[in-house]
Amino acid sequence: MRTLFLLIRLLPFALSFARDRRRALLWGAPARRTPAFHARRARRLAQVIPTLGPTFVKIGQVFSARPDVVPEPYLGELGALTDRVPCVPFAQIEAELTAAYGAPVDEVFEAFEREPLAAGSLGQVYRARHAGQDVVVKVLRPGVEAVVAHDVRFVRQVLALVERRWTHPQLRGVHVALDEFERRIAAEMDFEQEAAYCRAIGARFARNPRVVVPRVIDGMVRRRTLVLEFVEGTRVDQIEPLVRAGRIDPERVVDEVIEAYIQMMLVDGIFHADPHPGNLLVRDDGALVLLDFGMVIEVDPEMRRQLVHTALAAVSGDAGRVVDGFFALGIVEPETDRETIHRLVALLLEMTERGAHIDEIAGALADEVMRILYDWPVVLTGEMTYFGRAVALIEGLGARHVPGFNPVRYVKPLLMKHRTAVLRALNPTSGGEAADLAYSLGLIARGIVDVSRDLLGVLARRIPELWAATAPVPAEDEAPLITAQTN
Repeated sequence: MRTLFLLIRLLPFALSFARDRRRALLWGAPARRTPAFHARRARRLAQVIPTLGPTFVKIGQVFSARPDVVPEPYLGELGALTDRVPCVPFAQIEAELTAAYGAPVDEVFEAFEREPLAAGSLGQVYRARHAGQDVVVKVLRPGVEAVVAHDVRFVRQVLALVERRWTHPQLRGVHVALDEFERRIAAEMDFEQEAAYCRAIGARFARNPRVVVPRVIDGMVRRRTLVLEFVEGTRVDQIEPLVRAGRIDPERVVDEVIEAYIQMMLVDGIFHADPHPGNLLVRDDGALVLLDFGMVIEVDPEMRRQLVHTALAAVSGDAGRVVDGFFALGIVEPETDRETIHRLVALLLEMTERGAHIDEIAGALADEVMRILYDWPVVLTGEMTYFGRAVALIEGLGARHVPGFNPVRYVKPLLMKHRTAVLRALNPTSGGEAADLAYSLGLIARGIVDVSRDLLGVLARRIPELWAATAPVPAEDEAPLITAQTN
């Protein structure tokens, strides 16, 4: 029955996409598609996906960070899929809670609000009171495991049918994304595992008052239910009223998000891998709150080392080492034309160096990027999918809150700020690792020189201006000793 439901909802889109290649489905030239048509179809698809259930919402979220597989405007529409899932009736949730704790809800909790705070794709979150403190209660949707298992099989069967008639490098990207999704989704439906990750990441930020991780309530963790400390805050994409009121500095918020992910991804090797705006809050004092640890990635030391080197190479403008990093991280297939990737990276770094805004960079690179991504087997593999989601979040926040935002130039001083911790995470114990460390130190030295050069440039412009503003005004018959010249 569910298979029939999915076919009915998805068949119109399947036929529409098929006509993109053959107007009459089996023969003929491709149908003409305007940008406006693609925008409308992307919007309709994003509206239908939540009605298909939690599996498709989660898959859509995964693909929203896959520019190697999904083009715009579909990429942007998929990125807005969060928090659009219809709620499960409370009677079903109450049954789950009673089964988990062995007693009625009103006996376990001193108070329990029946309307959910949030309805995610896998669970619903409620506010309650337990043992004299405000808490949130997360409950897995009833029967969600069976739905996910069925839907993954359905998607793989559809993909197999597509592959019989159409072969393209992007299909490998689809397989990689599905494999990664299937590998992670079981852990995401296990709240005991989520509680362990929440405690682990919370311990790493325990000494940082600018990053808050809710405390797990001991004795209230079950596989299908989880109780956490209630932490109040505003979604990171809805902070404009706080900014207008002068209560928080939006650039400081962007800094905190970037620094939190530098620590998690490059230093700790364990990071929050579901960074959509609903999972990041900002408290009234400006502190960043991390929520929902169902999707957490543990990064092995070698991948972390490659990430560190690639990031440092990017901030120092070393295109060759950035390309080396892409190959080492598995972002590009071994047979991919290296010069093509190098040309793209060099262009990106050149625009970054001259301070281009992110919108200008995106516009200038759009055609080149799309040509490369769709003509060469460039694939975000495994963990890189989730790194991409973090980068996409940071770029969105920066473009929204930082005038003239340029991601690489903006991240450079923050990476320099944490260079000691980042380098310590490399753990140099062998000759090869020592060589890596030496290279990293060289990149950092270049970064410091770049920052110093920028600072001297600012001083060179500002000193004459300050001199002109503070020097006594000469008499009309006197010639000024210094003439301030500004560009």
